[in-house]
This record gives sequence, structure tokens and C-alpha cells, in this order.
Amino acid sequence: MTSLPRGRAANGQRAARRRRAVATVGAVSAGLLVLSACDKPTPIATITVGDNSVSSETDCYNDGDAVKTADLAKCLKDKDIKSIKVDPDETVRFGVDPDIADKGWTILMNGQPLTDSSTKTYRTIPGSVFFNEQYGATGNSTLVSIKEGEKTVSGLWTFKLKKDA
Repeated sequence: MTSLPRGRAANGQRAARRRRAVATVGAVSAGLLVLSACDKPTPIATITVGDNSVSSETDCYNDGDAVKTADLAKCLKDKDIKSIKVDPDETVRFGVDPDIADKGWTILMNGQPLTDSSTKTYRTIPGSVFFNEQYGATGNSTLVSIKEGEKTVSGLWTFKLKKDA
């Protein structure tokens, strides 16, 4: 049994609940403030070969608006291009976020269109294409880009495919 006067224990519990509520509101407010300062992530493009895949966001993205030509040239010179090994006998699968597909996207090989524009989120191409001289390939690696937009470029995702023979 408690030795507190009648009603004192109940007041202590109310104060504790009030402190917890204030702390919760403060934590939620701080979380919303942090989230409002974050940039919206760019859509992701993914290349899959067999059981391996590589995904990338891009720095060449203007939230659906056209990217300046000078900015595109800088993106293609980026040293941090993700790569994946490709056996020429394997199928290379390309996947894009629906945001990219809605605007239409084209696969470029060494800067030249390899496919027509598509609004699907998924495409496949035989691995041998990326190392075939007939398609402009030279050596044991190929630069492949995914271009968002049909008339203007609103995003560019670039990958390096390395021959795995």
C-alpha cells in the first residue's frame, strides 16, 4: 500500500504521460524536419546478367525536365561508372523505374541508340551484341547508357559492361 495522500499517485502518472507525449511530438517534428531537407532520390536503372545485377541512380537527372547538353557530357566522363561482367552467351536484362518508363527510354551503346524508345519497364538483349563489332563494339568492354526521354534527354544512367569469357 502507498503512503501518498489520496490522488497524488494519479497526478504523477499524468505528468509522466504528458512528458512522453511531448517527447513523442518532438521526435516526430524533428524527423519531419530532417525529411524535408532531403532531396528526392532519382529513379533507378538496373542491369542484370545471370544472378548478378548492378543498379544506379544518376547525377544527370533534372526531375523530368531536359538536362543541358554540357551536363550530359560531364556525366559521360564520370569516373565512378558501375560495371558488370557479361558472358556473351548470357542475356542482359535492363530494368527501369516506372518514372523512367513513363517518359520513354532508349538503350545507348557507346553513345549510339541500340534500341527504339520504349515505355516498358523491362527489356532484354543478347550479351553478344555488346561485344560485336557490327554494333560498334571495340575491345572487351562497352559503355551502355539508358537515356530517359524521347525528344529531349531528361536523365542518363551509364554502366560499363565487361566481357567475361
